[in-house]
Amino acid sequence: MSAVLQDRPEPGAVDLTRTLPGQEALLTPAAQTFLAGLHVRFEGERQARLAARRARQAAFDAGALPDFRADTASIRAADWRVAPIPAALQDRRVEITGPVDPKMVINALNSGANCYMADFEDSTSPTWANLLAGQQALREAIAGTLAFSGDNGKQYALRPESEQAVLIVRPRGWHLDEKHVLVDGQRLSASLFDLGLFCFHNAAALAAKDRGPYFYLPKLQSMEEAALWNAVLGDIETMLGLPHGQLKVTVLIETLPAAFEMDEILHALKDRIVGLNCGRWDYIFSYIKTLRRHRDRVLPERGQVTMVQPFLRAYSELLVKTCHRRGAHAMGGMAAQIPISGDDAANGAALARVRADKLREVTAGHDGTWVAHPALIPLAREVFDAHMPEANQVHIARDDVHAERDDLLRPSLGTITKAGFEGNVEVCVRYLAAWLDGNGCVPIHWLMEDAATAEIARTQLWQWLHFADDGHEPLHLDDGTPVDFALLERALIGLPSKFVDQLRMPGASRINEAIGMLDRLTHADELADFLTLPAYERID
Repeated sequence: MSAVLQDRPEPGAVDLTRTLPGQEALLTPAAQTFLAGLHVRFEGERQARLAARRARQAAFDAGALPDFRADTASIRAADWRVAPIPAALQDRRVEITGPVDPKMVINALNSGANCYMADFEDSTSPTWANLLAGQQALREAIAGTLAFSGDNGKQYALRPESEQAVLIVRPRGWHLDEKHVLVDGQRLSASLFDLGLFCFHNAAALAAKDRGPYFYLPKLQSMEEAALWNAVLGDIETMLGLPHGQLKVTVLIETLPAAFEMDEILHALKDRIVGLNCGRWDYIFSYIKTLRRHRDRVLPERGQVTMVQPFLRAYSELLVKTCHRRGAHAMGGMAAQIPISGDDAANGAALARVRADKLREVTAGHDGTWVAHPALIPLAREVFDAHMPEANQVHIARDDVHAERDDLLRPSLGTITKAGFEGNVEVCVRYLAAWLDGNGCVPIHWLMEDAATAEIARTQLWQWLHFADDGHEPLHLDDGTPVDFALLERALIGLPSKFVDQLRMPGASRINEAIGMLDRLTHADELADFLTLPAYERID
């Protein structure tokens, strides 16, 4: 590996702004040179892609609507397929997702799921300690040496490799920086840090096992962003002496603009892509954010925005049709439910909803699904086993699906209740407090909340509260109460009384800070693109 790097020009000076014990084993001089090279070669294009996002959003704010691109019609019309899918990824019927701390890595790999998405993005708070611990945990897991001792003395160890879930890593999105790594004084892309460092240490070992490496790519908005990833992956393959197409990816379709470019994204990555995923929670967040100034498309409260809503069903079924036409997998979405202890009736009702959702996915033609908790794996597997006897359903064409622009943008019917409004406030504050304290995955009311679900709550609050901008009539709750900042203030004031055991809550010490941040973000004239951008500056 180092011999390859020695032939390349010196890419730039690297400065690590934080030092923790043991980090030199990960961020070796060769690893730093590798990362700096990625920065030098791709940072300019990354910034160009982010600028294109801003320009596109300005057009939406001015009244334009997303649509299928006229300039890429030939890609959509042509007959082509992605490269063959590796054997290890042929059967992905149940995937578990979660953060990258050592205990979670062991439990997820041992969970009985087909695949484990190790998430550096939505379920990991990107403290320097968390990022390094995650990279080290995955490195040790791949080497077969990862072990963990709990505070109670319980020992955690990996099952034999043949019994482990297939590892898929999700780096952070193009919009995020890694502030602890500077190249010539400029922050490194968080995407390049997460994926690049993982590849540097593990690509050769995984390739030797026919295990990729494999990745989930988040938050893409266009084929050009996919093409940038394709260039990065090709560059990494060259630098590490890997065959062309060794690195395989699944792209999350979790932004509204990307739903109109699914064919194009597959085409841009066709030598490396194996599927698309319905990132439903981020997709709902993106729908709100993209159409934030379109008052005729305001969504009801989060609990009413389910996958049976016409615009979400259209998105899900179009993804299946598009993927299968191109020989790629169509992965379903996340079941955020966690088992409800102490209430058999409520738990039974919750599991029935999960079962119905997974039945909807498998009968629609999806090739697999996501769960957030190991206890849901048997349920999801049972549903998929009953309706998908083969490894996948790529042979199901779904030629009956005809999703047009208006289908993907169709407004949703529903209401906003006091409980729904206050629930959004609670989720935002509790999740943000935990995130600031280093915890990116938080159980709240028997749902596993991560950055995606918190973003739905945050953007809904902003949009509802700003509905009356420019002299428009405000929205009202179903009981007639105006949705205004007085309502928000009452919800924030009353919030602490809902915390039965505040001292034991994740992020308890940062509740007031989180309340202040939510208050500022919702009062701002402009909607912040991501909750984690201002919050990131408040962690180590």
